[in-house]
Amino acid sequence: MFTNAGTSSFTQFLSMAAPDLLPGRRPLPPGMAADLAPHATTIVAISCQGGVVMAGDRRATMGNLIASRDIEKVHPADAYSLVGIAGTAGIGIEMMRLFQVELEHYEKIEGAMLSLDGKANRLASMIRGNLGAAMQGLAVIPLFAGFDLSASDSAQAGRIFSFDVTGGPFEERGYSAIGSGSLFAKSALKKRYRTGLSTDEAVRLAVEALYDAADDDTATGGPDLTRRIFPVVMTATAEGTHRLTDSESAAIAEAVVAGRMENPGG
Repeated sequence: MFTNAGTSSFTQFLSMAAPDLLPGRRPLPPGMAADLAPHATTIVAISCQGGVVMAGDRRATMGNLIASRDIEKVHPADAYSLVGIAGTAGIGIEMMRLFQVELEHYEKIEGAMLSLDGKANRLASMIRGNLGAAMQGLAVIPLFAGFDLSASDSAQAGRIFSFDVTGGPFEERGYSAIGSGSLFAKSALKKRYRTGLSTDEAVRLAVEALYDAADDDTATGGPDLTRRIFPVVMTATAEGTHRLTDSESAAIAEAVVAGRMENPGG
């Protein structure tokens, strides 16, 4: 079994070889468990000229406590796509890593990369596999975005997918946000988003949306100027995925904070 995978899906292979290693296949005691584990909060994604931008705040909460101030919720899924997690932090990180292996495994077995739609469908299947735990409060809701290599126009190649707790995938137009601060982030994006944003403009808008979310949602962490903790910001373009350096993120976040000192309403 281990020398002949027999399937291009690593998750399916694992379900046959060691099903207890899958996040959604572990037995849980009865009752709600939502307050027992840290939760990751707000992620935003914005399509722009030539690709897509994704950013996430750094806070994880456990009830009314801050469980972590510097968790990283946005990661590359593969060479041309990004995934961000909201919900139960530990399961979300595990699911994200499994998704990375899933895409790498497919490419090694098939000798080709999955289409962007195919990647979104694989992630949807993994979310459905966690439905039992989700019904006990340990839900994970990812945000997926990437550069579509099959797009005829690279300016329109940035695509974004959101999901519901049952794994339903939904393609978003222009921008999206997930997590406890998503209502406020989307409200900010709705006012400022326009078609044809440059990558730099989309990065600035993503950081501003996270700032607005943190301003109204206690579970979302804003730029921490004292501890030098700033949002994780990544891009996916024809050149691949790229993470802004800490100094680059800091410069943008500090500019946003300085702007809000003069105009708190944005």
